[in-house]
Amino acid sequence: MNVHFIAIGGSAMHNLAIALHLKGDHVTGSDDEIFEPARGRLARYGLLPESIGWHPERITPELDAIILGMHARIDNPELLKAKELGLKIYSYPEYLYEHSKDKTRIVIGGSHGKTTITSMIIHVLQQNHIECDYMVGAQLDGFEVMVRLSDTARVMVIEGDEYLTSPIDRRPKFHVYQPTIGIVSGIAWDHVNVFPTFDIYVEQFETFAKMIPADGCFIYCSDDEVLQSLSGRITQTKKQPYSVHPYHIRNEVTYLDTPYGEIPLHIFGKHNLTNLNAARYACAAIGVPEEDFYRAISSFKGASKRLELVARNAHCAVYKDFAHSPSKLKATLAAVREQYPNRKLVACMELHTFSSLTEQFLTQYRGTMDLADTAMVYFSPEAVALKKLPPLSSENIYTAFGRKDLEVFDDSAVMVDNLLKINDKDTVFLMMSSGDFNGVDLTALGEKIISLRA
Repeated sequence: MNVHFIAIGGSAMHNLAIALHLKGDHVTGSDDEIFEPARGRLARYGLLPESIGWHPERITPELDAIILGMHARIDNPELLKAKELGLKIYSYPEYLYEHSKDKTRIVIGGSHGKTTITSMIIHVLQQNHIECDYMVGAQLDGFEVMVRLSDTARVMVIEGDEYLTSPIDRRPKFHVYQPTIGIVSGIAWDHVNVFPTFDIYVEQFETFAKMIPADGCFIYCSDDEVLQSLSGRITQTKKQPYSVHPYHIRNEVTYLDTPYGEIPLHIFGKHNLTNLNAARYACAAIGVPEEDFYRAISSFKGASKRLELVARNAHCAVYKDFAHSPSKLKATLAAVREQYPNRKLVACMELHTFSSLTEQFLTQYRGTMDLADTAMVYFSPEAVALKKLPPLSSENIYTAFGRKDLEVFDDSAVMVDNLLKINDKDTVFLMMSSGDFNGVDLTALGEKIISLRA
């Protein structure tokens, strides 16, 4: 097939482009900006556009399909030309569904834990030599791309977020995938710019769950009161609640308690042990024996930026995590505190998303960093301005978090200097953001922190 990507530089889009290229399709694309790592990865496969910008002359009747990215606008000149020619236009969720409509689709939704659960399922299937296609929202260790498409796999595992599908399709992405087996990990109001009330937000998950067919399964976290209530309205399919898997910690290592003995893990934290149970039930639903699941999960090292170990020595450890919403912050801090009860915990987070930079939503963060011995928050006034939001002040953030000794920074260089001044041994540093602290190299920072405590 001849496939053209409008906005090829997006995280999901460039991975799908590479996946189709590896599958043997002829792939082209355009974008008005392409950053690393997408730029380098597209170049490696010969898919980087020759020039930046939109080129409607590239849209010809010879194209079999157009894949439209969320970054494109509805008046994009290439999109208008494709419509004029009557070409088939897909969003990337639509394209994934079209590819997988005859497969068993395991779709993972929820306000948190989606990437980890998706990654766990893919890892277990790979370890058990069960072929699967997939789409996951983070780079996985040992995997070249975040998307795999084939003609032979009978299962597709899809991370399905609730954000909008494309500029011309306002459905949440996870509705488009039409799950055979659907997982919802929890519901914590997010994307307030798209779902202005909590009730509207919850409706998206109920719609998702009601899409699951009679021969499928709805797997949901029973610890979530909203999900527990929602589950009572799901009557058309089998339901499987889950909670945290039994475990214990010994010498800063987490072990699963199973009928087959204790299973050591690389990962830790109640939220991860809860995610693990969701993955266990999903794998069981497609016939993976429980003992094979446990054997495989013991080698899972986590998804990128999900409590990812950056550097460590005998005296110190540095982790980075994607946590940015209030519920994610609380879960991540609780996990590190439980795993390292005798170490000082230094937690630093960036307010980066649209929601987190609004004064109204900031109140949701009250108490979220109370488990840290030292708590720091960074925000970029430039990012606030770019999102066309009202200005934020340090005082707004102090008040919202409700912690008198909170350290607030609007300059990442000053933030880094303050982190490096902390010289206590037996310390864990936790860097949390869906961004990059305005260009901070967290790997280099972690190594420097460790070197100061050699």
